Amino acid sequence: MVSPNLSRFLIVVPFVFSLLIVQPVHANEVVVYSARIEQLIKPMFDAFTKETGIKVKYTTDNEGALLARLEAEGKNTPADMLITADVGNLWAAAQKGLLKPVKSGVLEHNIPAHLRDPGNVWFGLSVRARTLVYNTKKVDPAELSTYEDLADPKWSKRLCLRTSKKVYNQSLVAMMIAEHGEAQTEKIVKGWVANLATDPLSDDTRALEFVAAGKCDVTVVNTYYFGRLMKNDPNLPLAIFWPNQDNNGVHVNISGAGVTRHARNEQAAIKLLEFLSSDKAQNLFADVNMEYPVNSKIAADPFVAGWGSFKQNPMNLIKAGELQTTAVKLMDRAGYR
Repeated sequence: MVSPNLSRFLIVVPFVFSLLIVQPVHANEVVVYSARIEQLIKPMFDAFTKETGIKVKYTTDNEGALLARLEAEGKNTPADMLITADVGNLWAAAQKGLLKPVKSGVLEHNIPAHLRDPGNVWFGLSVRARTLVYNTKKVDPAELSTYEDLADPKWSKRLCLRTSKKVYNQSLVAMMIAEHGEAQTEKIVKGWVANLATDPLSDDTRALEFVAAGKCDVTVVNTYYFGRLMKNDPNLPLAIFWPNQDNNGVHVNISGAGVTRHARNEQAAIKLLEFLSSDKAQNLFADVNMEYPVNSKIAADPFVAGWGSFKQNPMNLIKAGELQTTAVKLMDRAGYR
């Protein structure tokens, strides 16, 4: 016969053990998987820890590897938050069920509606504009107008583009499909291909170098690549042109984040998200990569502001994710590799 004391012990131990299982191992720590490199995120994490006392443990890798890791780990993932660049990656994470909706008046107030998921599954944290850059010795800016105009034969053998394999151009074309429809966008992309001065290049920096060297006259790049190059050599014959200002506006994309589906420290992750959208953190988050604050109340870094103001395309960026596969197939049909 089991003694009363032993019976109580047998009842209490499993109960205590169950509490140990469900409680977070580190209640004062938030774990982040980040596709942004350490030098771009650590200053913000340090500021967050200083303000809140919550430590940030982070792992950096490329987007594909992080999404695959989250899928494989499932309910056992230690990650509370995913940070990545380009809305296409955030949309893919949401589609795979790797992120959860977040209810936060702070985030809804700080982040414009077109820069966050309609269901509040992911949120933009900084803005990058994908714009035109031209050779100031070879192009009169009066020649330039829109992304679509780069398909005009007047740009024959004058255009350089980054490879279509990168998500940045996939998102641009996806948003054009949402704007113009598939048939018209395919016609535009075929025009781009016909006007190429060289085969598509490996990255935006290479495209800018080709334009600066006079191997082509104009290209389409993210603004921060332009910023990095011009900081290293301010005398390069390069300048930004903001396209589509008389109609839908410049295509913008984001780096952003979401709370993981199986976050153990969900509230700490939400606090970090809110902090990253705050006045205090926004300049830090944007300035380190020469991007634009997603919070419109915050001024851009003076170096970035020196490129001039522009109208953003107000269409919700979720279209870049929804139409990404369609965009990839369209570019392939158009011969854009």
